[in-house]
Amino acid sequence: MFLSDPVITVLLCMCAYLGGSVLFALPVCKIWGLPDPRAQGSGNPGATNVYRTGGWRPALITLTLDAAKGWLPVWLAYNAGLSALTQAMVALFAVTGHMIPVFYRFKGGKGVATALGAGLALAPVTTASMATLWLLVIWRWRISALASVIAIVSGPLISAFIEPETLPMFGLLAILVVVRHRNNLIRLAQGRETSL
Repeated sequence: MFLSDPVITVLLCMCAYLGGSVLFALPVCKIWGLPDPRAQGSGNPGATNVYRTGGWRPALITLTLDAAKGWLPVWLAYNAGLSALTQAMVALFAVTGHMIPVFYRFKGGKGVATALGAGLALAPVTTASMATLWLLVIWRWRISALASVIAIVSGPLISAFIEPETLPMFGLLAILVVVRHRNNLIRLAQGRETSL
């Protein structure tokens, strides 16, 4: 049941949010001697901006760590025997932590990599399909924001057919990520969005 163990649920949600609030792009850039990603490109502390200044190696590390902080709490919720709805809630707390992190005055990133990790733990087939779509858009247009928005919006549609129990999570994630990309969408409409 959803509230069969409220203590574990609350603890996992808190840990997911706090873990999500760690913006790994910042320590990775510091270790690699790169500029603060918040002062580069779109100002987003994520793998794309790290790639722009440091190349694929630090970007891949950032992506992996940001994804891991979404995957781990959901995996723990699954292994604790919590319901799919509770796992989805834990995932949303992790993504929200990345977007509005308590450690950085609530100014965070777009949440795409963290959503990727959480999705792989909760709905691997749907998430792998979304990741494939992201790669195809990147290959064709080389615009990260466009690829992210298209992939995340496809999530509810794909999950409805493949893993319908996760539809609420992907629906909420789509809303959160699209809202966080609103400035990118404006620049896309104006033809000013930067490519990789």
